[in-house]
Amino acid sequence: MSALGPYSPVVRAGQFVIVSGQVGMVDGVMADGVAAQTAAVVANLAARLGDEGLGLDSVVKTMCFLTDMDTFAEFNDAYVAAMNGNRPARSTIGVAGLPFGAQVEIEAWAYVGDS
Repeated sequence: MSALGPYSPVVRAGQFVIVSGQVGMVDGVMADGVAAQTAAVVANLAARLGDEGLGLDSVVKTMCFLTDMDTFAEFNDAYVAAMNGNRPARSTIGVAGLPFGAQVEIEAWAYVGDS
């Protein structure tokens, strides 16, 4: 999947790989609902990390954005399920809107380690 705007989807910076905010699009179509979008977002993050030879287990920090904080519990359940047991540091912020009508966006920082 190519970038949906003028940014780098993934950047290596020293011992970290930073994945730009991902939304819940699958094959150009936005998933329906917070839970489905969250699962798709995490799958998109995993794909970006996979391109760098990493997995979700290397994620040490996520920044999560929700357009409706009333969906936090639903988002949280879907996030926990999708992250396969990984519990990175996390911030979750309510925002007025997200690109392409998304309800969820997540950015991730992964630790590569000494290489």
